[in-house]
Amino acid sequence: MERDADQHDCEVLIAGPYFADLVFHGLPRPVEPGREVFADGFALVSGGAYTLAMAVHRLGRTAVWSVDFGTDVFSTEVLSAARAEGLDERAFRHHPGPVRSLTVALSGPDDRAMVSYQDAVAPQPLVPLLRQYRPRILMFPQLLWDEPTLAAVRAAGQLGALVVMDCHDVPASLTDPAVRRVLAEVDVFTPNAAEALRLTGAADLDDAITELAALVPTLVVKRDARGAVAVRGGKRYDTPAVPVRTVDATAAGDCFNAGLVHGLLSGHDLPACLAVAAACGSAAVTGPGSGAALRAAELPSWLARLP
Repeated sequence: MERDADQHDCEVLIAGPYFADLVFHGLPRPVEPGREVFADGFALVSGGAYTLAMAVHRLGRTAVWSVDFGTDVFSTEVLSAARAEGLDERAFRHHPGPVRSLTVALSGPDDRAMVSYQDAVAPQPLVPLLRQYRPRILMFPQLLWDEPTLAAVRAAGQLGALVVMDCHDVPASLTDPAVRRVLAEVDVFTPNAAEALRLTGAADLDDAITELAALVPTLVVKRDARGAVAVRGGKRYDTPAVPVRTVDATAAGDCFNAGLVHGLLSGHDLPACLAVAAACGSAAVTGPGSGAALRAAELPSWLARLP
């Protein structure tokens, strides 16, 4: 983040697939094998890394999204939504066949379950994109620890860009040296509480936070309605969430991350970044999917609602 603004072709480079989210919300009870449950509402909404790109864009930031689209109905749906939002299309790749990415989300009042499917497609190399767009921040929607990702993380650092990486429900463990190697070079890591516990194998969240904070320069752990915790330089910060009625939490984590990045780009200190993130994450759960992501003009009123 040391380069002058005019040396950057965008503020944020987002690398990750789209998902079409089929959201069943207002479930009266958990879904069980052999039983049928009727939801109070349904929506087909664009998700995955689309949510990051859209939410960052709505907050007034310039973002380039590296993504693959195909000829299938789900690609068409999300591409149409991206164009309606006015997202930058320069890093969109279009394939002559299907590139299907979809999630069925089953949302109740307290939690959600998801089933996903994704067609395999070779990802677009990130190092050339980093050199082309020279972003201030590189965002990953999930934890990746392969060699191309490590190369991109290191290239971002060489170009003066911060790397922000989420976790998501991936089969990773700190017992894997490759996972530890990538996380040690990421600037900001943003798992939720359940992911932090699974990743570390800890039985207690505070123990998981301690272990991750010793590895990552800035750790931010999302705790749903309980807000979030951040640790940097051995100092811990806690922030609450805005009390709201939850319709669907599918996009909450990504909108939280978009708010965090908005705060970082604004030059806020970490507690202020957490407040912006908490406001954006809280607003996101008030509608299905990513539709309730905040716009810049709406942010002050949500910040004023923080306890």
